[in-house]
Amino acid sequence: MNAPAKFPKTTTMSAREFNQNTSGAKKAADHGPVIITDRGKPAYVLMTDAEYRRLKTKPQSAWDALVPEAEIDIDLMDYIPPRRVEPLRFSFDDDE
Repeated sequence: MNAPAKFPKTTTMSAREFNQNTSGAKKAADHGPVIITDRGKPAYVLMTDAEYRRLKTKPQSAWDALVPEAEIDIDLMDYIPPRRVEPLRFSFDDDE
């Protein structure tokens, strides 16, 4: 059985707590996103720059994830079998 995926620990703090303990918020952001609330509602998210850049990048398609760009030179005609030509069984000409 596969182990469950590890999700980053999410920390929630009020805007007042954030203002009073900015260094604690930065330390918590090293372990996962920090949700900063304003009057009890989520207002901001603090995260590391690395996590932000990872989320900002365009998601890859399944093809891009499986085949690196250096190997994309593929000719599909190499994988299509040649067409089989059937011999004519009769002729539509009036000559015969």
